[in-house]
Formats: sequence, C-alpha cells, structure tokens
Amino acid sequence: MPEPTVYIVDDEPAIRDSLAMLLRSVGLASRTFPSAPAFLEGFDAGAPGCLVADVRMPGMSGLELQEALRARQAALPVIIITGHGDIAMAVRAMKAGAADFIEKPFNEQVLLDAVHRALAQRPGEPQPSAVRAEIEARVATLTPREREVMLLVAEGRPNKVVATRLGLSTRTVEVHRAKAMEKMQARSLAELVRMAIACELMRP
Repeated sequence: MPEPTVYIVDDEPAIRDSLAMLLRSVGLASRTFPSAPAFLEGFDAGAPGCLVADVRMPGMSGLELQEALRARQAALPVIIITGHGDIAMAVRAMKAGAADFIEKPFNEQVLLDAVHRALAQRPGEPQPSAVRAEIEARVATLTPREREVMLLVAEGRPNKVVATRLGLSTRTVEVHRAKAMEKMQARSLAELVRMAIACELMRP
C-alpha cells in the first residue's frame, strides 16, 4: 500500500513551505498547491492521505473545495485552517464532515496530531456506541445554562453574541464556556463541535 500523502492547499507560499517542512520532519510526505483548482487538477483521488486547506482563499474557499471533493465522492479527510474571525465558517466545515479545524496561529504539535488522526480515519466508520455513551454522560453533567452556552459556542458564535442572545455579561459567558469545555473534556472548539454532532445536539 502506498504511503499516505498530506495535501496542503494555501495561497500563502510561506505557510505552504513551513507546513511541508514540518511534515517532512516527522517523515510524512506532502504535496503543496497554491489554490483549490490547482489541487483538484493534481491530486490522486485513489491514493491514501488527507487534505490541509485554508478556509479563505481567492477563487475557491476551503469550504467550496470540501464541497467539490464530496461531489466527486473523494474519501479524503479534510483539515481546515482558519484565521481569527473565520470560526463560524470552520464550524460549517465540521458540520459538513471535516476531520478537524485549527485556528491560526497554531501549535505545530496540534497540527501534527490532527494530521495523524485524519490519516487514521476510516471514511464512513460509525461512531462506536461506547464513545457516544461517554459523550452523552458528559453532556448530562452540564447545567442548562452551560448547555445553552456550549451549543451556541459550538455553532461558532463569539462570546459577545452569546452574551447578547442569552442576556448575560461576556464574562459570565466565558465562565460557562470554560466550565462546559472542562466537563466535556474538550481540548479545542473543534473537539467540542465533534462531540455535539456525535450525540446529535447539532445536525451535521
């Protein structure tokens, strides 16, 4: 079986080069593309691997690229890289089936962990019942307010928007958010979104 390839799609050359160098340092092969159309023309649909794509790119965005891959029925796990202010878009990508999303600037190990998870992912593999039961048990520990805050945050709503929606101060929302993340044992917003989708609190 051929070695997996990590496809990197970003319109910034410096980011493409740094990601390729990072992957090379841990023995992972990569191919870089400056745009989504260039990637669609050049990738091998039958080869194992995963895709790391910026959410905002000229011409075709990371979300549109993800949709194009789904239309082609390409079983390629997608990791979305997002800048500040793109969280709602990244949440949309997760709900559409993205493997992960990572906020810039990101820790190198966080990205590598996401890539390794994506490469180990089996398309269409159902959520194990024991895993879902564990997630539901964590949800059950949330207070009604923590659950409200968690769902709005998982939809990509900024703290200020959540505060206005619920009639709370931003500081109170931050406290509820932190407690919800702790109780759910979520290390990132992406992980929180995955959990919410897994136990059908959010529809994919």
